[in-house]
Amino acid sequence: MEAWIESLLATLALPKFGLSTVFIVAMISATLLPVGSEPAVFGLVKLNPEMFWPAIFVATAGNTVGGAISWWMGYGAEKIYERVKHHPFEAHALKWLERLGAKACLLSWLPLVGDPLCAVAGWLRLPFWPCIVYMAIGKFARYFTMTAGLLWFFPGQYTP
Repeated sequence: MEAWIESLLATLALPKFGLSTVFIVAMISATLLPVGSEPAVFGLVKLNPEMFWPAIFVATAGNTVGGAISWWMGYGAEKIYERVKHHPFEAHALKWLERLGAKACLLSWLPLVGDPLCAVAGWLRLPFWPCIVYMAIGKFARYFTMTAGLLWFFPGQYTP
């Protein structure tokens, strides 16, 4: 098992497979699995500064695909489990999401609540493509801000 994990990590190592790794890590991190993708994006950009924009766009695409997966998971869960007894706070949150509609997916970049928000959007059957567009906008803003901020705080060129 340990050898398999080491070979997987070697296969996904940056920068050899940089953009594909960023895409996969960003996609997985947008599902309900607790994985952060910012270190992968920052690592690629730190090693290859000319890859700033490609890394931002690939991470945004991967994270948006992961958000779409979460949306479909929520949609499927709602189909299976039609009726739920809600705590008053949950009912208030659901009404808030229903009122905001797809625009609520702009908040999909938030830690802890962003990924479940995508699933709840599917649960509520909010329109798929508008949700995806708002997810992509929010996720792009996060990756741009986080990567640019990290490069500002750690400006030195990487030298092995």
